[in-house]
Amino acid sequence: MTADLTDEKAPVLIQTGIEGLDEVLYGGVTPNRLSLIEGSPGSGKTTLALQFLLEGVRHGEVCLFVTLSESEEELRASAASHGWSLDGIEILELIASEESLKPDARYSMYHPSEVELGQTTKVVLAAADRIKPVRLVFDSLSEFRLLAEQPLRYRRQILALKQYFAHRQCTVLFIDDLMSKEGDMRLHSLVHAVVSLEQHTPEYGAMRRRLRVRKLRGRAFREGYHDFIIRRGGLEVFPRLVAAEHRASYVHQTVKSGLEPLDALLGGGLAKGTSTLILGPAGTGKSSLATQFAWAAAGRGERAVLFLFDESMAAFRERSAGLGMDIESLISAGCMSVRQVDPAELSPGEFAHALRRTVEHDHTSMVVIDSLNGYLNATPSERFLMLHMHELLGFLGQRGVTTLIPMTQHGIVGDMQVPVDASYLTDTVVLLRYFEASGQIRQAISVMKKRTGKHERTVREWRIDNGILVGEPLRDFQGILTGVPHLTVPIAGLKEDGR
Repeated sequence: MTADLTDEKAPVLIQTGIEGLDEVLYGGVTPNRLSLIEGSPGSGKTTLALQFLLEGVRHGEVCLFVTLSESEEELRASAASHGWSLDGIEILELIASEESLKPDARYSMYHPSEVELGQTTKVVLAAADRIKPVRLVFDSLSEFRLLAEQPLRYRRQILALKQYFAHRQCTVLFIDDLMSKEGDMRLHSLVHAVVSLEQHTPEYGAMRRRLRVRKLRGRAFREGYHDFIIRRGGLEVFPRLVAAEHRASYVHQTVKSGLEPLDALLGGGLAKGTSTLILGPAGTGKSSLATQFAWAAAGRGERAVLFLFDESMAAFRERSAGLGMDIESLISAGCMSVRQVDPAELSPGEFAHALRRTVEHDHTSMVVIDSLNGYLNATPSERFLMLHMHELLGFLGQRGVTTLIPMTQHGIVGDMQVPVDASYLTDTVVLLRYFEASGQIRQAISVMKKRTGKHERTVREWRIDNGILVGEPLRDFQGILTGVPHLTVPIAGLKEDGR
């Protein structure tokens, strides 16, 4: 469901304790309803459930965790690994234990295989009547399904639990590990909401996890897949970025590079809120050009953020110092931030979340993604990566952020190839080239495209030597963009026929 549904009598939603998941659910779960959290073992279902209950404890609510698959000791150890205490959460453990033989046992112990389904249900209902929980987690339905043996009986018991807790103002999460595919769709038809957690391991790098809301009755939610990670402190969900939801007004102005010849080549500079693709083979100065814009912006008191996929922090500092840029003082002043990204640990959702956070919370006005090749290599299995980039650049543009993206072309001279054609996504395309002249390897810069205004159609010489130098237009050459130019005027002292 994507359409907005409004209801003046709509209940106040219950937050899950996971900020990103609440954003996906447009506020949280519906109170006094039964929701299903499903996923394979290890996908983070129990961690999500514990965060849900701990959020209830923070609000002074009575919470109950019914476990048929893990012992209380295992639950507390899992919570401790995240730095949590389960104090305030009642635990009903339906697993046989030697503790059950002791007369002072804190909780009643049962073994699901030793009792009928009806008896197990009675134990759960008795505990619920005793403590009157506002939030309840039932982990997991696999054992419950085994006790039922028959699909009809299983369905009836789920319906009975649903009606029982709905009348007692209790919000319930059922956990299912998907060990059996039988009856899954029937279960979906009974619950109010279904959240599926998935995980997969790429050929190289860390495990990737994502979730989606498969069902939510009577309410809108953010559809599609949303990346998430599990780290100390629990699940962190990165809602899928939708650029159209983040429009903001800003003052249109020209962004200067601090180099007059370069700004002249660009028709005065870059327009605020636009994106620029910097193309060229390795070593032509793409990163240096992007850093020049970021350094100039930070020097004006604006905030610039650079994400380094290919270059180490040490190399970036050394290169910047060699260009005469005092990066350290700008970083200390908070005008510039440099973040090194490990491509093997990144998901598109996490990167988009980091960008969104630096724009919305830190008021960043310029972003450098260095490079697009590194970003592509970080997510080789993503089928719709260009759609990710489209939304990302759309979001940055609507927030008035100027974005620069270097991309390395394959080859040195002659026929150049790019891993993906991203030129249509950006507003400006700057091309850097090697060319040979008078026995020297030289570099040239030109602007191939600029949507927001006029720009020079010339090719200028470009040199990096204790700083960035942009020369006059190379009017006496032709074929520079191919890498093998020739003179269009005779060299002094020679006739036109070369004799």
